[in-house]
Amino acid sequence: MAEKADPKTKTQLYAGMSPSSLRTQIYADLRRRLQRAELMPGHRLVDTAVATQYRASRMPAREALMVLASQGFLQQTTRGFVVPELSAADVRDIFVVRKLLEPEAAATAARNLDDDGLSALAAARDLALETFADNDVEGLMEANIAFRRLWLSAVGNPRLVETIESFRDHIQVVRIATLRQAETRAVVIKGIETLAAAFAARDEAAVRAGMRAFMDAAEAEFFNAVRPSLP
Repeated sequence: MAEKADPKTKTQLYAGMSPSSLRTQIYADLRRRLQRAELMPGHRLVDTAVATQYRASRMPAREALMVLASQGFLQQTTRGFVVPELSAADVRDIFVVRKLLEPEAAATAARNLDDDGLSALAAARDLALETFADNDVEGLMEANIAFRRLWLSAVGNPRLVETIESFRDHIQVVRIATLRQAETRAVVIKGIETLAAAFAARDEAAVRAGMRAFMDAAEAEFFNAVRPSLP
């Protein structure tokens, strides 16, 4: 598992970059932190403080925050930007969209994956099994992200991939909390194993069905685990 970057080292990396490069790097790092639930619902981000953190001027920091807000990852307020809290209805709507897009995208990936891609998927599956056996919650999360990125990289449609990633990231903050539940981890590992086998067989129908079943189970487990805490 990769170690978290030291803040001082990170800001040194950003020093001397052009404003557009800084904006891109700040955006990418903040989105990564959102994906890993390092910034939880209610967390406030102020452009001046973000600029200081990344040793940037205020403008690229604000532009990065504005892009995240335009994509729904942040909400703009009179006192900066806030990580939003999703309602149960929000989460259900997001699952509806994901179920429309992801099974077909995964079936496309099954057609496109080459032998190297399948080997990488198998390695990600094996890592997921290892972390599951060790009750390593963060490790399982990273293995799941790696498995997902590998098949998404074979879809061949950047706009579709970005849309899928965006909708998943919207609920990632709440979803990560459910991985503390053993039942949820079992759903994740079963889904990864089923999909890995279907991808290995290059069986588009099995991949499509496996993805739908995985998402149905994930949604049910999600609401079993977090429904009382959702507005």
